[in-house]
Amino acid sequence: METEPLLTGSTNPVDYGSRPGNGNRCDVTPKARRLSYSVSGDSCCIDGDDNSLHIQQAVVFIEDAIQYRSINHRVDARSLWLYRWYYSRLSQWGLGAIIAVILALAIIERPSSLSATSDPRYKQPPWEPPCGLTESLEAVCFIVFALDLTVKCYLIGWDEFRRNKWLIGYMVVLAGSVIDWTLSLSMVCDENLRIRRLFRPFFLLQNSSLMKKTLKCIKRTLPEIASVILLLALHLCLFTMFGMLLFTRGEDPEKNEEWRIYFRNLPQSLTSLLVLLTTANNPDVMIPAYTLNRGYSIFFILFSGFGTYFLMNLLTAIIYNQFRGYLLMSVQTSILRRRLGIRAAFEVLCSTAQGMCGVQVEVVLQVVRRVQMKSYYRQAITTKALQFPEGHVPGEAFQKLFDELDKERITEVLPHVSVFYFITSSRPEYSSAFLQRLQFVFSHYYVTVAGNVMALANMVCICAILLVDSEKPIPERDDYALEATNCFFIVFYLLEMGLKIFAFGWRGYLSYRNNIFDGFMTVLLLAFQISIFATYRFPYPHWNPASRGLLSLWEMVRLVNMLVVFRFLRVIPNIKLMALVASTVVDLVKNLRAFAGILLVVYYVFAVLGIWLFQGVIPAPGNMSTIANSSAANYSMECGTYEQLGYWPNNFDDFASTLVLLYNIMVVNNWQVFMEVYSRYTTGWSKVYFVSWWLTSSVMWVNLFVALILENFIYKWDRSLASSVSEMERTRFRTTVQLMFREHIQEPTEEELMAHLHLHPHLHLIQ
Repeated sequence: METEPLLTGSTNPVDYGSRPGNGNRCDVTPKARRLSYSVSGDSCCIDGDDNSLHIQQAVVFIEDAIQYRSINHRVDARSLWLYRWYYSRLSQWGLGAIIAVILALAIIERPSSLSATSDPRYKQPPWEPPCGLTESLEAVCFIVFALDLTVKCYLIGWDEFRRNKWLIGYMVVLAGSVIDWTLSLSMVCDENLRIRRLFRPFFLLQNSSLMKKTLKCIKRTLPEIASVILLLALHLCLFTMFGMLLFTRGEDPEKNEEWRIYFRNLPQSLTSLLVLLTTANNPDVMIPAYTLNRGYSIFFILFSGFGTYFLMNLLTAIIYNQFRGYLLMSVQTSILRRRLGIRAAFEVLCSTAQGMCGVQVEVVLQVVRRVQMKSYYRQAITTKALQFPEGHVPGEAFQKLFDELDKERITEVLPHVSVFYFITSSRPEYSSAFLQRLQFVFSHYYVTVAGNVMALANMVCICAILLVDSEKPIPERDDYALEATNCFFIVFYLLEMGLKIFAFGWRGYLSYRNNIFDGFMTVLLLAFQISIFATYRFPYPHWNPASRGLLSLWEMVRLVNMLVVFRFLRVIPNIKLMALVASTVVDLVKNLRAFAGILLVVYYVFAVLGIWLFQGVIPAPGNMSTIANSSAANYSMECGTYEQLGYWPNNFDDFASTLVLLYNIMVVNNWQVFMEVYSRYTTGWSKVYFVSWWLTSSVMWVNLFVALILENFIYKWDRSLASSVSEMERTRFRTTVQLMFREHIQEPTEEELMAHLHLHPHLHLIQ
């Protein structure tokens, strides 16, 4: 169980015993389970005859090391069984499903998002759940969370629980949610506010150690971010004063447009320049003044040049530098946890060495077989363990044995410069010389090149036919030409797949992911083509008009063409730079789940606050369905306003539409429109909400995301430059956050590891 802080425990030496001075190598009381160790770590012994317990402890410690979890938990047999069950895949997936359910309740709770549109002009009354339905689901979730909290508290012990702020917060949030839930039932679900909605994202945060680490890094980065934001605020205030002095109200009404629209008072001036900082209202904000005198453009250019292009980019650089440093500290902590878990496993296993200075190889193999890990890691560790001729593994070698966990997984892929594909599995062997020759030809890399060329030709044909038919009425579209073209290329794709299977066999064909993707798309295209033939008979210039299906011929052909376009992605692994970018995107999806989780939490909190503050404040116009074709629908509205732009679906009337509105503000295009309309219908203080969301999402979070993209891509780019062309074409690396910072991480010393083990609250050690 991973807790914060990383390693805590009582520092009272009495808790861990003392080494008697009788000179015995292992002298402990017979009933208290104690370990003795030396700083070198090459020998140790343990009093006790239950070797299965020691093996079970070692298995759990190694699993903790693999998952970067803290080892500060109970180590008795019953607790270890409960611990492994709690961190099993089924248990964790079940807990994750419960968290997803309680977060998703905001979709169906009042105000419900279960409607086809969020536009108040056309929105029908949504389905509202009866009182007690969502409350019953919440009750089940609360029971699961209570059990989860109980198990965590038991496994780490009371002393550890008192030091863990996250678990204490978990208990407080759960208690507050239950109280608010009780109040809802007492008021028969007629309450205006559900405070527990704000608490729900906490359940997601506390369940992810990586999200907690990321949040801690963000918290430590905030002071540096605040310093630049303060400089931005000073820049904004100074130019606001200059603008109000420069664009004052004059005697000529025709020359007061800049003052009237953008610089009428202090709040309006601040808002105008703040929006200009995001370039959302550029060049609109300077057009009235620029129309009178081109010299006024200098003011706006200086403001944007220094604020947008200097300070904002400086903010990105600071966030990248500072957050990278704190993330490195977090990765350092994770590596310490891994080394500590492996060292703890050695300490409990050395009791089975029968007085030998190390752990028996048979015991190591037994532990490795029971540990839940990837098969390629298990195979690598087993191979290294069998290389010890003495029959036992000393302490330092034991630690290096599990260094395989830190290595990148390298998967072999098809080389671009070789005559044959590199296939790990054996290819079929043919006795006929003619078949062997065909196998040689069809296993050549140029077969893949020809397939890519044909895929490109298919794309060109689809584009050409769509371009010709784009202006034609539906009855005049030439469905036959497009369908005949698709038939030709699908036959070629089937032929290509069959020849590759002939050359490499099924195992060889499926050993490459690109072939799996290509083959799946080809089979899917064939299935759609057969369904078209079954519905509309064999193609000829005039299709059978009596044949009718669920989809028209044009719709089915369009679906086939979309699959063809998607299949064209097969060319990505064959272009080095494109493959590098694509692999970076894939790694970002895998490694930045913590960022996505925290962003979800921020979205959730701001959405709940937005519903509380702005739900239904914008009055909807009359029923537009009755006057949509009437001239009465032509409202006289000011250009560029919420009403004139038709932004009615963007509102805070339900949870789903609020999420979309927050995303539109994060993009910052026309975000001033939303800020203006809600300040018009409420108060000017509503701008604080929108500016806060802009600072949180667009300024801080987007810059953090850019920083991690840069780090990931630079790492991969350096790896590509350090490797030869053939090596990069022959291998594919799986990048993790820990691997990106590997060269900057310092390994913990033996003394540090043993000192931390000495502080373990449940594994009592003596020297």
